[in-house]
Amino acid sequence: MKHVIRMVLSVCLSVGCASMLRAQEQSVPMVLQITREWVKPGRAGTAHEKTEGAFVEAMRKAKWPTNYLALASMSGRSRALFLTSYATFEAYEKDTAAVAKNTTLSSAVDNAYLADGELLEGLDQAVFYYDPDKSMNAHADLSPFRFYELTLFHVKPGKNKEWGEVVKMVKEANAKAVPDAHWGTFYQAFGGDGDTYLVITGHKSLSEVDKGFAVDGKKFEAAMGEEGMKKLNEMYADCVESSSQQLFSVDPKMSYVNEEWIKADPAFWGGK
Repeated sequence: MKHVIRMVLSVCLSVGCASMLRAQEQSVPMVLQITREWVKPGRAGTAHEKTEGAFVEAMRKAKWPTNYLALASMSGRSRALFLTSYATFEAYEKDTAAVAKNTTLSSAVDNAYLADGELLEGLDQAVFYYDPDKSMNAHADLSPFRFYELTLFHVKPGKNKEWGEVVKMVKEANAKAVPDAHWGTFYQAFGGDGDTYLVITGHKSLSEVDKGFAVDGKKFEAAMGEEGMKKLNEMYADCVESSSQQLFSVDPKMSYVNEEWIKADPAFWGGK
């Protein structure tokens, strides 16, 4: 049962990471690209922020329209994530091609990679596709959030239908017990194992995590009832091969966000 409860806590009071500034679920871009940098011991923090600052400065000088959000690990191996969203794969293609054609920007990015690479043990990338059926009340404005939980669920081969039923049960119970719950779910389309789903949970402060454990989880259990929780736990065990959950904080110095975010909170984002 603890696995299912952990799943519930990971999505309660959350926000789907799908767009930089959009208010409605129907406008959530479908494609989420994540670059993951594995940072050498002792090279995270100020040292990494300095090399990543070169990327941010290059984007600002080019007045590049595509923004990205940087997250620094608070659990697990030292690493940083860079999240960029697109409305479509075609938009992703055009943005990549445009960077390559802009010789000034691409040269600055190449130089930044050389310096940044000295701090890294490795780098990988993955592309995810938004799954609205497995999301609930997904919000797209990420500007207020300072912490994120990222949960990966690896579904057993041939068990996607059962996985969908598990998520449906969770959504229905949340609608009764925690109606203001929000989360966004993304299917890993490229760059990893098959049948992998990513749930991204945003928090304004970690006190929301306290509330999830102390209050929302209990409300969910009460709404499901003992028999309902038993059934949910059995179904979860039958269709989920493994799951992992990590905690990250937003790093404003490594993020390239739009001016509206900076003006809304210049003290955090470093605006004047």
